[in-house]
Amino acid sequence: MLFPTPQFAIFFFVVFCAAWLLRTRTEPRKLLLLAASYFFYGYWDWRFMALLAGSSLFNYGAGLAVAASNNEVTRYRLVALATAANLGLLGLFKYYNFFIDSLTDLTLALGIQRDMPFLEIILPIGISFFTFQGISYVVDVYRRQIKPVTSPIDLALYISFFPQLVAGPIVRASHFLPQLEKTPVLTRTAVTFGFLLILNGIFKKTVVAHYLATDLIDPLFAAPEQASSLDLIAGHYAYVVQVYCDFSAYSDIAIGAAALLGYRFRKNFDRPFGTTSLQQFWQRWHISLSTWLRDYVYRPLRGDKRDAGWRMYRNIFLTMLIGGLWHGANWTFVIWGAIHGSALIVERAAKNRWHDWRLARTRLNSLGAAAVTGHATPAPMATFAAAFAGWFITFHLFALAGVFFRSPELGTALDYFGAMFAFQGSAQLLTPFLVLLIIGSVAVHFGPGNVIDRLAERMRDWPAAALGLLLGLGLLLTQAIGPQGVAPFIYFQF
Repeated sequence: MLFPTPQFAIFFFVVFCAAWLLRTRTEPRKLLLLAASYFFYGYWDWRFMALLAGSSLFNYGAGLAVAASNNEVTRYRLVALATAANLGLLGLFKYYNFFIDSLTDLTLALGIQRDMPFLEIILPIGISFFTFQGISYVVDVYRRQIKPVTSPIDLALYISFFPQLVAGPIVRASHFLPQLEKTPVLTRTAVTFGFLLILNGIFKKTVVAHYLATDLIDPLFAAPEQASSLDLIAGHYAYVVQVYCDFSAYSDIAIGAAALLGYRFRKNFDRPFGTTSLQQFWQRWHISLSTWLRDYVYRPLRGDKRDAGWRMYRNIFLTMLIGGLWHGANWTFVIWGAIHGSALIVERAAKNRWHDWRLARTRLNSLGAAAVTGHATPAPMATFAAAFAGWFITFHLFALAGVFFRSPELGTALDYFGAMFAFQGSAQLLTPFLVLLIIGSVAVHFGPGNVIDRLAERMRDWPAAALGLLLGLGLLLTQAIGPQGVAPFIYFQF
């Protein structure tokens, strides 16, 4: 069931009405939302409802077991076992055939012929997201950051809550579970915020992402060797805009739907294309995944403080490599993660050198050497030039790496780069409308933040009829501008 469809609109309307009728009855409301979430998930394939339930029950039991033990060694073994079991489940469905394929290629390269145990495995939708939520819950219980839930219904609802179930954002138990115990309140600000966010998400998905994909990106990646260099250059910019609009649209609709049901999710994207460094970019792109990788991969890898510099660079690279592999069982994702890991290392090393140079310069100034070193404060033009250079490198690195992310196999990416840098041919697919979508979608990232929040605050006192009319016109306009049909969200495959 896709978000911007009549089926979801009917489903959500029924759940919305029923949930608010039960707003003062905590347990029945939880059961209603749990049933609705499983219906939403089973609408795609009912057979995997058992997998979702099994994952929830396993992590519920693991959390209780970890909390019940006072022996630190036992606690550590239990959380390690629970994490391994979660990752094993994810690995079976998502990576089994990838590793078998890689092993087959390796044995053939060594001149060894072996029959490998291939399996026909269907990837359950959203398995990466609900598995990561299960891991974070058990680990947070182990770290004593949260207490284990006493009711399996609470954990099952946390893991399966339908707005964020199949494509995130990755919600933390410490943020969501306490909200289940409070009586929800539906304010005018929350309603306006929810509807504006949903409308914004629908526009980004059904207009921007859809047009860029169908009119430019999909044809280019289907046969890059037959396209002109100008189309390919525009296409690799268009793809990062499509990914942003597609996934941030899902996050917007998920956060907006949760707000209409009385729950608050944290922001998942914050104008990432306006950042001036790769580190800042990853603090604003897919924030729930970036912070998850930071808290449950990067920080546990830190170890002791010996060789801290080398360990930091190693851990940055490994974290981004794991982040790349999380997106899919393909060497193109591994390369994508390696590119970002390597670039973050270079950026961090350059910043450390710059910091050391500035520190040495300050010390010289304190000794009266200002005449030798020049002005202590950089000129405004130099500051702007440095910021622009940082933005230019960050944006183009992400765009170039995106070719690997989009390509179904490594050969397609190499063909794409080869034809793009051949600088041949004139544009065949690129139109002024598509150029406007690309430039406009990047330009808004340099505007003010929290626009939806501020609009919701200003519009909260509008008459209900005026607010409804505005939102209805927005939906009609989006439907009129957008093409027919709705493609699945990109992150469904992850």
